[in-house]
Amino acid sequence: MTIDSLRVAVIGGGLIGAGWIARFAENGVDVSVYDPAPDAEEKANRVLENADRAYSKLTMAPRTNKGDVRFVDSIDKAVRNAGLIVEAVPEEPSLKKTIYAEIEKTAAAEALIASSTSGILPSNLQEGMLHPERLLVAHPFNPVYLLPLVELVGGRETAADVIRRASEIYRAIGMHPLHIKKEIEAFVADRLLEAVWRESLWLVKDGIATTGEIDDAIRFGFGLRWAQMGLFETYRLAGGEAGMRHFMAQFGPCLKWPWTKLTDVPDLTDELVDLIASQSDAQSGHHSIRELERIRDDNLVAILQALKVNNWGAGETLANYEKQRFDAGALTATDVDKSQPIRTLERLVPADWTDYNNHMNESRYLQCFADASDSLLRVIGVDAEYVANRGSYFTVETHIRHLNEVAALQPIYVTTQILKARGKKLHLFHRLYHGSDQLLATGEHMLLHVNLETRSASEPATEVSQRATEIAQAHAHLETPEGAGRAIGQPLSVGRTR
Repeated sequence: MTIDSLRVAVIGGGLIGAGWIARFAENGVDVSVYDPAPDAEEKANRVLENADRAYSKLTMAPRTNKGDVRFVDSIDKAVRNAGLIVEAVPEEPSLKKTIYAEIEKTAAAEALIASSTSGILPSNLQEGMLHPERLLVAHPFNPVYLLPLVELVGGRETAADVIRRASEIYRAIGMHPLHIKKEIEAFVADRLLEAVWRESLWLVKDGIATTGEIDDAIRFGFGLRWAQMGLFETYRLAGGEAGMRHFMAQFGPCLKWPWTKLTDVPDLTDELVDLIASQSDAQSGHHSIRELERIRDDNLVAILQALKVNNWGAGETLANYEKQRFDAGALTATDVDKSQPIRTLERLVPADWTDYNNHMNESRYLQCFADASDSLLRVIGVDAEYVANRGSYFTVETHIRHLNEVAALQPIYVTTQILKARGKKLHLFHRLYHGSDQLLATGEHMLLHVNLETRSASEPATEVSQRATEIAQAHAHLETPEGAGRAIGQPLSVGRTR
């Protein structure tokens, strides 16, 4: 089963179910949804709107065409022809087992069933199933469409191949599948969260700190460390040059001190609930839930992008996902009409690409042309594998003419013409358009092929040179672009400056 042929059914369209719908739909997978609640579709669409907004900024890789999302009126209709069935109903084992019985009446024998439970043992869920070997837990984290972690937990009867197949699916949609090899209630991540939650309840109850102060302690301190190194790697550093062994020797005895109340839980009296709720309202009640969701998503996108720069942690997962999307969306020499300038970029202008006038800022014009150059390079065979083998093109000279403006969320596209492909040199001319034919800018670029080991100019591989030359020869019959060869200071004959 590949992601291209996968069809998904989601049973339960609440917060987690809707997150799964968004994650799969944003990756081009068709999703059938069953939820008997009359407002389920309306609520799910709000999550889909947030996901669309987040994915417009998450990666520069081309977005795939969204999968079709279809709400149906029965489990039977939802699971028919589905290769993966996601169960995201409330945490009631009897309800889940009833759902599985309905699923198994119709589902294909090879379909995987993945429960989104945050703590129920999969072995318990498998009781009474006709095909228990295909059920596993795939526990995500909110927002499902952005956070990459998914805990995979098999039960006593889960087939090993089911874990493997599920891992492949989740990696293909940009997630980090973590196989929990031994069953335990609440799995791993939620058990850690539960420990912090218990201690936080005591700190509020005993008047030590407010909800806002506790959140500040996390988000301004160890939360930032955890976001990129986790717990043990952070403490390894705390041990200095001697590492974890020294840290354990130095701070291990502290664990016997009466610092925490992890084995005890405060009674959730009305007074304590009122105290926590009122502090939470004072902390963030000035934002609506929708505003908080979008603030959260914006921050997560920024953190993921920052980690991607260093290819670390969740950033490495994003980088791998981005490579998949670039490769999946890449043009090939057989895809293009060589008799015309090649359409190398097509997208909407992201909101954060704009200046105070809500117009795309100057740096993003160059971004568009850089992305178009990358797309053209893939056409001639300079893909990730080629670069990994130590060959690439570097841009050595650029000239951009800014001719018009474009606002956020407007459609833009780039066409690319090869003016010359000779030896180490590749001479490109890009045109950036808004809508159908409004010329926004042109970009002329000279690229030089480089050996990435020696960092010096080198001849491209024969097949790359041949593909570039073939397109250049076809483009030689086109008119020379207006503005080609211009220098700064020459009078403009079309358009206007920004």
